[in-house]
Amino acid sequence: MADLDAIFKAYDIRGTVPDQLDADTSRAIGAAFARFLVDTEGASQVVVAHDMRPTGPEYAEAFAAGVMGQGVDVVRMGLASTDMLYFASGHLGVPGAVFTASHNPAEYNGIKMCRAQAAPIGADSGLAEIKAMTRDGVDAATSTGVASDIELLDAFADHVRSFIDVASLRPLKIVADTANGMGGLVAPAVFEKLPVDVEILYAELDGTFPNHPADPIQPENQADLIARLLEVKADVGLAFDGDADRVFLVDETGRAISGSLTTALVAGRVLAKEPGATVLHNLICSKSVPEVVAEAGGTAVRTKVGHSYIKAEMAATGAAFAGEHSGHYYFRDNWRADSGLIASMFVLEAMSDTGQSLSSLLAPLDRYVASGEINTRVDDTDAVIERVARHYGDRSQDRLDGLTVDAGEWWFNLRASNTEPLLRLNLEAPDQPTCEARVAEVRALFT
Repeated sequence: MADLDAIFKAYDIRGTVPDQLDADTSRAIGAAFARFLVDTEGASQVVVAHDMRPTGPEYAEAFAAGVMGQGVDVVRMGLASTDMLYFASGHLGVPGAVFTASHNPAEYNGIKMCRAQAAPIGADSGLAEIKAMTRDGVDAATSTGVASDIELLDAFADHVRSFIDVASLRPLKIVADTANGMGGLVAPAVFEKLPVDVEILYAELDGTFPNHPADPIQPENQADLIARLLEVKADVGLAFDGDADRVFLVDETGRAISGSLTTALVAGRVLAKEPGATVLHNLICSKSVPEVVAEAGGTAVRTKVGHSYIKAEMAATGAAFAGEHSGHYYFRDNWRADSGLIASMFVLEAMSDTGQSLSSLLAPLDRYVASGEINTRVDDTDAVIERVARHYGDRSQDRLDGLTVDAGEWWFNLRASNTEPLLRLNLEAPDQPTCEARVAEVRALFT
């Protein structure tokens, strides 16, 4: 048995192949997943998909065999993005699993799982139990499930487009970099029926990532997109990650746009369609997000980082939309699941309705300077956090997720990594000199 402690993460399963994750382990996880679902919700069917990584088909088939060994039927989707798997789960009303390692390098694979209606499965919502069942093993059922195949790409593309008035779109020029990931499958299917001019970079599905890593949060991985956007004078650039559930924007000047600004923009559009709605944002998003929500007449709710927390809070509050600085955007009418493609639709509609460039649309939302996430290796993360908390004892603090200190014109959040002895610092200030000075001030307390 593989080292399950190494591959079971807070929100999914992920590891190098085949040493940490192989077909046998995939089969055992599939059996445990099915048994958990049978025991907790009486599931009789599971939808299974995989991304473009070379081990995907083999591991997905092994996982499906484990599921069927528990008497549960399998609906095979084949190639799919993660948001397409969530769509299938909601559309069919069944639990699902997709083999993907998202933005990780080629030597990785993993599994993202959900309950029926795309409800989350994380460490505190079933993943720990599935891990224990995988370790202990589960007995085979008295009957074996059967497999069938389904094609949902066109239905998924229709669903994505349904969030906006397609007829309102201007003939915008778009460059999308799908980084040889699953965006190369789903983005063309969505855009082909839109009145826009789209060029897709690295559309070939290739899990070896021959052009650049499928991790668009890293600036160097947006370089090709920015260069092509400027060359062809495109209106907007879209950078998707490996499993195509996240997107990052580039404006017409070649400026990379933060997930916080995109959250603020989409939040405003959602509130225009649904006045007074609740919008969630995680606690490392810019203060501009709750400000924009309030100005648009909505209710902003601050949450912990991570999709399982956000989806649970969306269910509790009835929120119409939620955004994370990391490029995840969640929609109530998408079964509270995240989709970079749906977020892209709102951006294109905003540009079309207003006739403004993306940089002009974002200018009134761009109010502060952020440090970005700064990771620092320390010997004792808890001790450092407590030292920092004591130093800023006269400032407003909370412990919703790590330590957040609000000093009025500037604030920061300090969180420990779940997997490494790292501290993650996110700080925001009114201008660049203040931001740099305050980052230095906080980091000086680490030693």
